[in-house]
Amino acid sequence: MTQTQFDPVKFKTTTREQWQTAADAWHAWGPTLGTWLGESTEMMLDMAGVRAGSRVLDVAAGAGEQSVTAARRVGPTGHVLATDLSSRILEMAARHAAEAGLHNLETREMDGENLDLEPGSFDAVISRVGMIYFPDQMKALAGFRRVLKPGGRFGTVVYSTAEANGFFSVPVGIIRRRANLPPPLPGQPGPFSLGAPGVLQKVLEDAGFHDVESKVVDAPLKMPRAADCLRFEKESFGALHQMLVSLSESEQQEAWDEVEAALEKYENEKGFHGPCELVVASGVN
Repeated sequence: MTQTQFDPVKFKTTTREQWQTAADAWHAWGPTLGTWLGESTEMMLDMAGVRAGSRVLDVAAGAGEQSVTAARRVGPTGHVLATDLSSRILEMAARHAAEAGLHNLETREMDGENLDLEPGSFDAVISRVGMIYFPDQMKALAGFRRVLKPGGRFGTVVYSTAEANGFFSVPVGIIRRRANLPPPLPGQPGPFSLGAPGVLQKVLEDAGFHDVESKVVDAPLKMPRAADCLRFEKESFGALHQMLVSLSESEQQEAWDEVEAALEKYENEKGFHGPCELVVASGVN
């Protein structure tokens, strides 16, 4: 039997549609994202050398919570350009910046693998939990290097392994089984595609970055109850819905019920603590 080949064009189209749909929800969950990913975001900005006056490119910026954090850090003499495949989710990023009273953050719809930007125009490039979804990561990294100034830095955050990220991998595993989906194809991007020990560091070095460093961060997703985590994932993680499309409405509900029951093992009298481990890495151009 001939194995189905991964289609990067279809993958990007589907990804864009998912984020167009999830934009409002992702914006609404912004405070949760800020608390959950705050430590890793600050670490990424530190490792990318983002400071007052920096020009920063945020690739796959999503609703822009981390873009706003960067804009606050660079101040009025700096500038942040937030880019994403989804125009709708960038509207949320612009709204977030306006709500924060920031005027140094610009948004632009753009494919992270095909940056239409001037060479050497940024001091730093960042991508928080975005690079894992690029079909051609090396092409993307080459583009990052092109738009960075000599000595500029790239900083990124990715999930580590599936085993260390139960809040996400457990629902994915249940839905994949329920929908009778095959495992990811070789080379297919996904949440844990760069998470194994040493993988992200090697990818950055192979792309030509030097002085590469990486740090592992424990970042549990804390919520009052497992039901809140389920609602967060149902509202914000469009890929999960895409995985369920072949099932009937009742079968989908059964899958979500199983997911909730499985997530409850991470709940105790202190609330829900969903296991999450991140890798923060940087490299110099």
